[in-house]
Amino acid sequence: MMSGHFTAALIAHQRFPKTSLLYFLVISQLQDLMWFVFHYLGLEPTKPNDAFDATLSNMKVNMLYSHDLLPQAIWIALIYIISRVLFKSNKIALISVAILISHFTLDFFSGHMHHFFGEDSFKAGLGLYATAPYIAILIELIFILITLSYFFKVDSRKGNERTLSNKTAIVSIFAYGIIFMSVIANHSFREILNIPDFDLGFNTNMPTLILTYTAMIACLNWLVPKYKNNNEI
Repeated sequence: MMSGHFTAALIAHQRFPKTSLLYFLVISQLQDLMWFVFHYLGLEPTKPNDAFDATLSNMKVNMLYSHDLLPQAIWIALIYIISRVLFKSNKIALISVAILISHFTLDFFSGHMHHFFGEDSFKAGLGLYATAPYIAILIELIFILITLSYFFKVDSRKGNERTLSNKTAIVSIFAYGIIFMSVIANHSFREILNIPDFDLGFNTNMPTLILTYTAMIACLNWLVPKYKNNNEI
């Protein structure tokens, strides 16, 4: 799952509005951000190298340390401790852990294949990106629709007034993720656009993913707090 994880951050921030939204956004994608780090450390190399060749179904990566089940215990313990130290709140620490667990749970149904620890251990995921990418995307879409509807409903109940343009912009970020994945589910941009082989140095897959995640985090961190609370007037 790509953009769907962010909805957990929005709901957590809604519950704890004084806690940094950026913190919750980073926690919601922590495993993927760790994947980027481990890729460059040579521990989780990701193929294909070229973003124009990449599809959901042909992406190959053994997410041993970032996503496999056993290492999750380490990430959970670290996030709990860090959250307790930073915010001095057991509730925020627990919801941070819940967000982390939700990432793995959602990936189980809609994401790359994960294992207990290593490809020779038992499977801890359905691996629908490789076998049925459109079903994986449909699962993510349904999840986003449910959670965003809940987010905006609670917003209204709390007296948080958002403009139509603000709501549209927030929804558009998630729509982008769904549309982007749908386009490259089984066919790469090189196939779709008949792009010749070339290497300009910036079309590599991992930097493109990092830029995409960074842009989505930045946009949500800017847009989501832009509301007027009628209860404070």
